[in-house]
Amino acid sequence: MIDLCSLDSAKLLSLDNALESIITSVTAVSGTEIIPLAHALGRILARTVKSPIDLPYERNSAMDGYAFNSTEVNLESTFELQLAGTSWAGKPFDGAINRGECLRVFTGAVVNGELDTVVMQEQVKVIDNRVQFPSSIKTGQFIRPAGEDVEAGEPLIKASKRLCAADIGYLAAAGIHHLEVFRPLRIAYLATGDELISPGRPLSSGKIFESNRSLLRSLLNDTAFTITDLGIIKDDKTELKEILLNAANNHDVIVTTGGASVGDADFIKEILDECGRVGFWKIAVKPGKPFAFGWLEDCVFFGLPGNPVSVMVAFDKIVMPALRQMTGAQPARALRIQAVSTENIKKAPGRQEFMRGILSLSEDNGYEVKSAGNQGSHILSVLSRANCYIDLPATNRGVTAGETVWVEPFSTQIER
Repeated sequence: MIDLCSLDSAKLLSLDNALESIITSVTAVSGTEIIPLAHALGRILARTVKSPIDLPYERNSAMDGYAFNSTEVNLESTFELQLAGTSWAGKPFDGAINRGECLRVFTGAVVNGELDTVVMQEQVKVIDNRVQFPSSIKTGQFIRPAGEDVEAGEPLIKASKRLCAADIGYLAAAGIHHLEVFRPLRIAYLATGDELISPGRPLSSGKIFESNRSLLRSLLNDTAFTITDLGIIKDDKTELKEILLNAANNHDVIVTTGGASVGDADFIKEILDECGRVGFWKIAVKPGKPFAFGWLEDCVFFGLPGNPVSVMVAFDKIVMPALRQMTGAQPARALRIQAVSTENIKKAPGRQEFMRGILSLSEDNGYEVKSAGNQGSHILSVLSRANCYIDLPATNRGVTAGETVWVEPFSTQIER
């Protein structure tokens, strides 16, 4: 099998080199804003947040039970103490606790004074306010020390972290209610082509429904971005040039689909040559070879292919890592796991290929993968059916059933 698009692969830029070129040439936004914690999910932290308090704030019980001072008793044998009172979560005991006394405590309740050990309520007997304790108790058990999680003044979360749900809960627990985050990245996107019409309009011969903007809108659905849909632009160089230059004035990034190839109506590279700078053009990736990267004035430009599968692959593998870099987020890489191919896979050498696959768990709870179907860059049904990329390097000449391949899941969950 010959990959005709790979005959000039020696002239193409590898994915790793393309990514390195982009990452080293784009800069993170410098503007910041103060937002409420409730709106911070997915945003990029601009400054390290330090805890204003100890977490836990006070020493408290990890169990419903009875607290006592272990220095007053012999833990190797059974013993009995007088019940002095109760400490509830939110209602600490405010009386004195004398020698020979213990305190009823509930989970999260403050543990008073010299009391340093808790025994679960199921392990004691209470008779007329006298509490009988078992033997072989471990000193300090079921006590949460103040500052066990983080001490006042220590970092809670460092700058450049993309905030997840767990981060929001963590910050709330320390009483943080507002945060300084990097401003959203301003991104404009559009599709080019005389053949394109929007869904909802009558379809006529020679026309196709435009899907790439819907795909991009979903891929760019991120609180770290603000996005502008510039619509469908006809194959008119003058009109396209004007729209792109206007967008470059008030956006950080422009993403286009279509017009990045070598046809007579493909104007992207010409416009970049005339009005900006071309970083590179064409990469040794399948699908996604016709790919333009450059600048229009100070605006970063990504020109993606027109085929929708190529759009998603190029976006996932090149555009999104660059956008993350520009938001100020910490660098990240896609999760890669190894899986056994359950079938033969054909591939010609020359370009790194991201085949759309179906990853599943085998009967012995290992990972196995197969092709999701026709790998044409226009076949959206296969992209919809797939749950992973099968990453085959440029030198690969095909896979035999039973071989191990590298796989990049689309999500953290797979169906059995």
